[in-house]
Amino acid sequence: MDLAFPFLAAYFLDLLLGDPPQWPHPVRFLGRVIEYWEGVCYRPRVPAGILFWLGVMGTTLIGALGVLGAVMFLPHWAGFAILAYLLYTGLATRSLHYESRKVEEALSRGDMAEARSHLAMIVGRDTSQLGPEEIRRGVIETVAENLADGVVAPMFFTLLLGLPGLFLYKAANTMDSMVGYKNYRYARFGKMAARADDVINFLPARLTALLMVASAILAGLDYREAWRILRRDAKNASSPNAGWPEAAMAGALGVRLGGPSTYFGQVIQKPYIGDLRQPLAAPHHRQAIKVLYATSLLMAGITFVGLYLADAGAWGVLGLIR
Repeated sequence: MDLAFPFLAAYFLDLLLGDPPQWPHPVRFLGRVIEYWEGVCYRPRVPAGILFWLGVMGTTLIGALGVLGAVMFLPHWAGFAILAYLLYTGLATRSLHYESRKVEEALSRGDMAEARSHLAMIVGRDTSQLGPEEIRRGVIETVAENLADGVVAPMFFTLLLGLPGLFLYKAANTMDSMVGYKNYRYARFGKMAARADDVINFLPARLTALLMVASAILAGLDYREAWRILRRDAKNASSPNAGWPEAAMAGALGVRLGGPSTYFGQVIQKPYIGDLRQPLAAPHHRQAIKVLYATSLLMAGITFVGLYLADAGAWGVLGLIR
């Protein structure tokens, strides 16, 4: 089955519906798979983490193959609906907007406790002592970083490897978010998951940054500054990938991101990204959301056109290689 139009339907479903929490969601199932394999494999050693990673990825691949096998025996309309729904669950443009907006709405009401609580749901840092500008910095950084992880990268791997590529990516990314921490429990066990996520996101992060520069034009923002800051500050992050979209966002908005943050009770001195031209304020969130949607639309267009022109099936463009 051609994947272009199921993808297009999935993308518009994501824009319309976001992620209703009561709906069945394969990524939540992936979370349970990860918990199962952690229970089976956990030892505070790197080899155990490698076995864990292979177990999760193998289970995910078997599940994706099972779905594709079942789709082959269904009527065309049913196969289309299943593929569209599964692709839809792997996209996150609307939910990223919605989750970040909850923080900004709490700030606009002056409810610092609620703003910190909502922010804690989408970042890994300690939010208990953050002021308004620090909270907004966390939100903008999260929108930028998750624009790569939750929007561009899933489409990138859908284009390359279709439905299996999407869910293998989501499995790797979810593993990193669950065990890729440098604390006592996961420093060794989660090392494979963290390193694999860095490798897998290498190209999508850089593609995201370039698309964000182009999106700054569509959003009426400073694309020249986005390009300048991207070239200067993309490597100013502890992650080899996060600095790229954050730098493009900082330049487009004319703000400074990065700097000290607290994780697990320890202050981490991170380099700054961007120039301190103006303090972060409510309009910057609206501008960041414009960049989010413009970048998402550009990547969706690339993905749809690529799938359509290649007449790619459920395995994406690389599935055409024999």
